[in-house]
Amino acid sequence: MPEERSPILSSIQNIFSIPDLRNRVLFMLAMLAVYRIGAFIPTPGINSDALDQLFQSSGGTIFGFLNVFTGGALRRFSIFALGIMPYITASIILQLATVVVPYLEKLSKEGELGRKKITQYTRYLTVVLTLFQGFMTAVALEKAGGDSLQIVTNPGWGFRLMVMITLTTGTAFIMWIGEQITERGIGNGISLIIFAGIVVGLPSAIRFIWVQLSTREWNIFEVIMLVVVMVVVVAAVVFVERGQRKIPVQYAKRVVGRKVYGGQATHLPLKVNSGGVIPVIFAASIVAIPSTLGSLFENPFMRGMSTALSQGMPLYVLIYVAAIIFFCFFYVSIIFNPNEVADNIRKYGGYIPGIRPGRRTAEYIDRILSRLTLAGAIYLVLICLLPEFMISGFKVQPLPWIGPWLDDLLSSANMSWITTGLGVTFYFGGTSLLIVVGVAMDTVQQIESQLIMRHYDGFLKKGRIRGRRG
Repeated sequence: MPEERSPILSSIQNIFSIPDLRNRVLFMLAMLAVYRIGAFIPTPGINSDALDQLFQSSGGTIFGFLNVFTGGALRRFSIFALGIMPYITASIILQLATVVVPYLEKLSKEGELGRKKITQYTRYLTVVLTLFQGFMTAVALEKAGGDSLQIVTNPGWGFRLMVMITLTTGTAFIMWIGEQITERGIGNGISLIIFAGIVVGLPSAIRFIWVQLSTREWNIFEVIMLVVVMVVVVAAVVFVERGQRKIPVQYAKRVVGRKVYGGQATHLPLKVNSGGVIPVIFAASIVAIPSTLGSLFENPFMRGMSTALSQGMPLYVLIYVAAIIFFCFFYVSIIFNPNEVADNIRKYGGYIPGIRPGRRTAEYIDRILSRLTLAGAIYLVLICLLPEFMISGFKVQPLPWIGPWLDDLLSSANMSWITTGLGVTFYFGGTSLLIVVGVAMDTVQQIESQLIMRHYDGFLKKGRIRGRRG
């Protein structure tokens, strides 16, 4: 009797046995390889050693934050230094503008033609933002480091124009790669580019753990605990990202000619984390701005703000948590309109059992969505603060009145790890984790849909994988 193979190995073999799916997967991998090669092509006119020294002291600034999403391209200041972030910013701006600009709101409701128009405007806005960011980056690099650390070899307008053209061309090329992956590959191209930029740090993270273990700075118990925590956090992310509240919707029967339409029961899915990773990106960018300004300008006030908003400080934690919760509610209110949903349900003859159509339905949906958004915001706060607590701990010393007393108490009880962290300088961030797990779920779900459509078994024999989009 032949030995039964693993379902995952069988699914991988099935992928490469289907010509169309195989070509899509290989095309995606080839485009990601081109993106990674470009991340190592340097921009001329930069002292790479001086730039590396600057980034060693900018872990909590917006430069360190963006460097993670570009896969180290910003730290090397390659032609892809800005990565795909200008395109993400332009997409968010256009998405928010559809609520306040009537013309864009009208385009968003015109189907495929309107979507193509908005995509074209997003590209134009990306180029404008990249030119501006390229100019500001060039000026910041000229001023960074002071006289002791000269990063730019030949500062001036020649260098600034060269940086603007180079970075804009690089971002436009990355944008083209993402669109090609979406059209001719598998998965969402833009998300996969961010995914690739983050996971390239995984080998160095594994190497770091091995070095810590071999030099006995960590023992095997600490490594096992770290792996267990990571597995639990990843499992929690998968569980919550798939979680949704299903509101039952009943459609009445309609007779049109000799045909009967409707009469079926369906549901309206509301995700627990409707905002995704966008609120975290907004919040992290805001709390990183003072640290960035403090590293660029020799100003006592900015230096003080930079210190107060460094990782683990009480003010940093307070503002970070408040910003995540605020942007969760703000972003969900932008992308989901309960009144519009209630009108669409009523327009097609539907209703929620026990709830009157119209305003009552909108209020009912809004009430449930608010509770889910609060739960999703708390989930994002926990996911983002846990890695930072493991890295830097929670500094209780600056707390008014109780800070020094609590710090002495923790030290005397051999619990100083609460204030100093666990020494985990490992590649482990909440924002990165949310993106990696979410993109992996979406991509696997698309591959599984392709396999099932062609009558092959998916990655799981018991039920389908449901991505973040349901």
